Amino acid sequence: MYTQAEMNRLRWQSRRGLLELDLVLKPFLEHDFEHLSQAELDAYQDLLLLPDNDLLDLVDGKTETSESRFGPILAKLRRWQSPQFQQ
Repeated sequence: MYTQAEMNRLRWQSRRGLLELDLVLKPFLEHDFEHLSQAELDAYQDLLLLPDNDLLDLVDGKTETSESRFGPILAKLRRWQSPQFQQ
């Protein structure tokens, strides 16, 4: 189980250098983050280790990963790509 300090650190690590990622991650953090399972949090933490462009390519579906554990978290991230959700 993640402590509040670890959750806060993941939120901080979610601040990225690409506007395109911020437009997805901001609503994701506001609406989905607190409801993630332990496995999804672990996968999300590992995704945050990727360079911005690699992460964006995964979120955009331009590249795929062979690691099935990323599937659920990427699906949650991808639902925030719609322009109606971007603020």
